[in-house]
Amino acid sequence: MKIDKRRRIEGKTNYLARKKLLQSEAPRIVFRKTNKYVTAQYVVSKEAQDSVKIGLSSKELLKYGWPKESIGGLKSTTAAYFLGLLIGKRIIHEKLKHPILDFGLIRAIHKNKLFAFIKGVKDSGIEVKCPEEAFPSEERIKGEHLKNKINFKEIKLKITGK
Repeated sequence: MKIDKRRRIEGKTNYLARKKLLQSEAPRIVFRKTNKYVTAQYVVSKEAQDSVKIGLSSKELLKYGWPKESIGGLKSTTAAYFLGLLIGKRIIHEKLKHPILDFGLIRAIHKNKLFAFIKGVKDSGIEVKCPEEAFPSEERIKGEHLKNKINFKEIKLKITGK
């Protein structure tokens, strides 16, 4: 009788996909969603040992002018876009190798936070293959759907410097 791996039973790890990622020996950007935030990590694996080189949470956006009254929005589509932009800029600034994207068991549904994050990574200057129709609309990325409005241009300017 075969005993399944605990993390697979809990729905946390797809071991076949992880094995393929590790065999590629490419660094990864790992994107995850929590109840309050979205997180991203630049991970390098060596002999199946993961090493996090850059780790960011959407809490980091508070330093760039994200309004404190919009704390609940730190898991929004806009926050995911800015997090992608921020980690992409850090990867380029530290001259790290271009990574592949790792979303774990998150379902890839077009126009959601996942694709907002990918658009942020792509807008930072890292080449990512993704069809344009998968990205959320500009109105959603700019946060026009949120109750507490965000100064999108100001935050983007602080992150990109342009």
